[in-house]
Amino acid sequence: MKRQPILKFMKHLKALDRPVFTTREAAGLSGKSISAATQALNFLEREGFVFRAHRGVWAQIEKNNISPYTLVPYLFPRHRAYVSFISALHLYGIIEQIPQVVTLASTAHTRTVRTKLGVFSVHTIAPDFFRGFDWYKGTGAFLIAEPEKALVDSLYLSGRRKKQFGFFPELNFSKSFSFKRTGYWAGKIPDSRIRSFVKEKLRILVGKGSISCSRALSEQKEHSIDTGVEQSH
Repeated sequence: MKRQPILKFMKHLKALDRPVFTTREAAGLSGKSISAATQALNFLEREGFVFRAHRGVWAQIEKNNISPYTLVPYLFPRHRAYVSFISALHLYGIIEQIPQVVTLASTAHTRTVRTKLGVFSVHTIAPDFFRGFDWYKGTGAFLIAEPEKALVDSLYLSGRRKKQFGFFPELNFSKSFSFKRTGYWAGKIPDSRIRSFVKEKLRILVGKGSISCSRALSEQKEHSIDTGVEQSH
């Protein structure tokens, strides 16, 4: 491949100013077709400038310590996904253990996605319960469950016989953590059996935290603002 065109192509990639991008984005910026952009990216991969992180998604090697979380928005073009369960609880400092995989909630089918940046464990959430998330406030641009929803999501999966999401060796709740909010989200679970299961689990956790169980779970009735997908993505 000729030197000048490839240097110009690389300049377009640098203009993205982020470590991860798609073939389609590279094609749009460079004015090339998808086929030509793929050919150019394959050349750059052989030269050691980029690598294919996932199908149709690339990462720039010069960007050091690329977090696997940066890949989350690119994994499912036809479905949205947000970081939740164990991974979200760890990012919020609620649990100390470092997850071996990134756990995601999605309306897509449950699956494990292996990429060069990390392994993602995707778990299906009922469409009516796919809410309670927003953009991460730290480094990276990805969607994440609010702390209370991440806990309820974990118990939700535990109620669906995924027991690994119901056992927590230790939970560190900050002063800003709201058990009122967990009660609210528990009340939004569509399945009545799982809803009852989660509420009971919350009662146990609230008891361990020396917080009034009846107050924490009854306050959801006073909480009339719906921060679902329509409002907080």
